[in-house]
Amino acid sequence: MSTGTGGLSTALAAEHAAVYAYGVIAARTTGDLRATATAAFRSHRVRRDRLRVLITERGGVPAEADAAYALPVTPSTAAQAVELAVLVERGVTTAYLELAADDDAALRRMAALAMQECVKRAYGLRPEIEAFPGMPPGAVPPAPSASPSASASPPPTSPSAAPDPDEDGAPPS
Repeated sequence: MSTGTGGLSTALAAEHAAVYAYGVIAARTTGDLRATATAAFRSHRVRRDRLRVLITERGGVPAEADAAYALPVTPSTAAQAVELAVLVERGVTTAYLELAADDDAALRRMAALAMQECVKRAYGLRPEIEAFPGMPPGAVPPAPSASPSASASPPPTSPSAAPDPDEDGAPPS
């Protein structure tokens, strides 16, 4: 599925927002967190600029950044700055999903690398990973129930495979 400039525009919008958010984060933090935010700002700016070029090369007109963005968290503490950064990285990861399915192998590769970078950055800030990074919440159906259905019969067991309830696996004393 070729996205033309649609998927590129989606990713560009996310990168514009990320550049803005990381500017706010860097301005409101110090030390290692500011250094991390500044590096992320630069990385997202490079990706933003590359997306603008790709859109132009395909005959599109890249959208300009908004003057300001409504942030889901206004960071006044380090914890809030981390929260905002993780939300930004998750949002950018989601924005690249469409490009990850493009017919153009170069765009797929770029999207996959961008998503990997975002997930890695978010993990570095908060070491936890969503089940399917980039997938919107609720997009993954729930896992099937572990309880057997009424019509299914239990699997056969051999006497040697069944554990002895009195045996704890330790050698006899």
